Amino acid sequence: MKQSVWLAMLAISISLSASAHDFNRVDPFTFDPSDLDLVAARWINGIGCPSGKTTDPACPTGDKSDKDNAGLLLVKTGATANNTAAGAELKNVNGITLTELGYDIRSGSHCGAGAPRFNVVTNDGVTHFIGCASPPPAVMSKSAGWMRLRWLPADAFPPITKPVKSISIVFDEGQDVPGDGSGSAIIDNVDINGKLVGH
Repeated sequence: MKQSVWLAMLAISISLSASAHDFNRVDPFTFDPSDLDLVAARWINGIGCPSGKTTDPACPTGDKSDKDNAGLLLVKTGATANNTAAGAELKNVNGITLTELGYDIRSGSHCGAGAPRFNVVTNDGVTHFIGCASPPPAVMSKSAGWMRLRWLPADAFPPITKPVKSISIVFDEGQDVPGDGSGSAIIDNVDINGKLVGH
């Protein structure tokens, strides 16, 4: 009897361990310690890369559970020097070994060396950075409206060689950055190891 209880507990433990590594959510956040009200981060229905009822060539696949074509809007109004950021936390990634990461980004969005970027913290406490334009992404597909961007763990600064503790997307470049001057980005279908989350 004791052995069967132990085996049942082991099975539950293995099941919980597997589910702990099941990337399934991208939760928006804002960092605004001085209450400047210059940043926003939220999923908005109807602004994502269509890969459901209608499709876009840049997004041949998408999050099948996204029934409302949601997109993640990230905005930083004003100057980069303002101590604010928009972003999103990727849930249930602790313990995974990264093989790829990426997202779809809408044309006209800011895509700089530092934003939107992945901040990947590995289990040794090291933070690794992957910016939208630095290192250069692999453009997997493209249309007039969207691009699908991908990076390998070796592309990060420094390269990612350890299991993951946490992953976030950070948008902290404002309207003063040379280039588009939008201070905003719309992304969709956040990719971790081939699994896409888009709502």
